[in-house]
Amino acid sequence: MMPVSSKNNMHYTLEICSNSTQSALNAQQAGAKRVELCDNLWESGTTPSFGSIRKARELLNIGLFVLIRPRGGDFVYSDLEFEIIKEDIIACKEIGADGIVSGILNPDNTIDADRTQVLIELAHPLPFTFHRAFDVTPDLFQSLDTLIALGAKRVLTSGGLDNAADAGEVITKLYQQAAGRIGILPGGGIDEANIGKLLDTGCTEFHLTGNDLCQSPAPANALLLNGTTDIPENDYLESSVAKIEEVVQQLQAHFG
Repeated sequence: MMPVSSKNNMHYTLEICSNSTQSALNAQQAGAKRVELCDNLWESGTTPSFGSIRKARELLNIGLFVLIRPRGGDFVYSDLEFEIIKEDIIACKEIGADGIVSGILNPDNTIDADRTQVLIELAHPLPFTFHRAFDVTPDLFQSLDTLIALGAKRVLTSGGLDNAADAGEVITKLYQQAAGRIGILPGGGIDEANIGKLLDTGCTEFHLTGNDLCQSPAPANALLLNGTTDIPENDYLESSVAKIEEVVQQLQAHFG
């Protein structure tokens, strides 16, 4: 296996998963170099509104990647959903996004190579990140080879675990297998308290939300609008400048 590269004067990229244009602006203020704009973090992210994308493009001077995921749930999409994904990619290119984040699986959770190839080609010349659908595939290392062959630019991964910070060994092996042919972007459960566990994996890109739960000034609803007590009715998530700044400080100290 290839040795993990030293940190000396290496460039790093901190990507913030931003669930709103305001979160994206907070990420930029805190020193992040890229955002992945999405919506509905309670469902692990879906495609944001085009109004959000346009306003983010207008206000950001850092990289703007957009998550293209038509719904929550699994990553096995119907023909109709596939057409929607393609239309969304086209629209994001027209708006001026810098990259596309998406992915499709087969019913057995292997990568749907044929349709993913279509998306990669449609996104071109924008870089294509295959998102954390990767983590539910049955063989991460085989899946990585598939994505390399398809021409994906990077893969977002928690190393197949709930929290990427607990999967340092797997992420290191993925980085070594990638050998510069595809970027390995650790993400999933990373925050200012645990990112240090991933700084020696060889990876130089990192993905996190840096969220705080913002409490609404409005009174509590008298009825349950969303049908579950698991999701706050009035409160919402927003990327925290302070949390992201703390991560940036750690990355700067490590990479120089």
